[in-house]
Amino acid sequence: MEQNIARSSIEAQTIAFSAADGYPLSGTMYAAENPHASIIISSATGVPQGFYRRFAEYAAEQGFQVLSFDYRSIGASAPKSLKGFRMSYLDWGRHDLSSAIDLLAKQDLPLYMIGHSYGGQALGLTRNHQLVDAMQCFGTGAGWHGYMPWREKMKVQVIWNIVFPPMAAVKGYLPWSTLNMGADLPVDVYRQWRKWCKNPTYFFADPELQDLKKQFAQVQTPICALSALDDDWALPASRHAFMQHYSNAPMQFIDLKAQDYALNSIGHMGYFRKGAEQLWDQVLQQFKSMHSAIA
Repeated sequence: MEQNIARSSIEAQTIAFSAADGYPLSGTMYAAENPHASIIISSATGVPQGFYRRFAEYAAEQGFQVLSFDYRSIGASAPKSLKGFRMSYLDWGRHDLSSAIDLLAKQDLPLYMIGHSYGGQALGLTRNHQLVDAMQCFGTGAGWHGYMPWREKMKVQVIWNIVFPPMAAVKGYLPWSTLNMGADLPVDVYRQWRKWCKNPTYFFADPELQDLKKQFAQVQTPICALSALDDDWALPASRHAFMQHYSNAPMQFIDLKAQDYALNSIGHMGYFRKGAEQLWDQVLQQFKSMHSAIA
């Protein structure tokens, strides 16, 4: 533990730990008094851990110990420069999330996971998914533009094929922050993501990654996959296209309507923004119910 962060009434501490391949990572542990379970937050692509702070504090106030962390190349886990930084998009799950799971699994508490977008994909990439008692994921889908509404489909096509290529070529990485879309991304992550999003079955269609089908089928962690009906990036068709590969995991699908949670909209990011407390209550109650069943 390195440094105390004064936020609300919850004690939060910055921690440093190593990924499975030795890469140094930075996270934040939100402590609860007499915690009854742990939650690990697996972030969306290019989203720093600070984005999930409000949810983490809210969960800690209800008795959950919560760990958020930055994947390599993101936020506090980024190198001084992304130019020339080499990695695979899969490293975030294979190495970074795997080590975060190991970190919390050392404690004698039920371990749950929140996955946002890529974060819901990442469980199947880990080497120790069996240590996670249950996952709830939000906005996790296959990324193919064909699952999106017409307007979003056209926008995504322009961004992928016209806007991003010259930006990445000039900078040597994807300066995503320039468009206020998230943290900058290594060029390897950008290239893989762009390649996979061209196919309805995402990276499962990659000839070099056919082992992932068997790997995802090994996951038996219960999963609840939630999608907002105004989340153009992960509508139910996109969600099903990806989640079907968790073929041996007990699966529940929930479609969310913003008005049911006193929200004007949810979109792809609103699951964790201020105002979504009614949704958080539902999520945490489901984990509490699972905890009662385990106990």
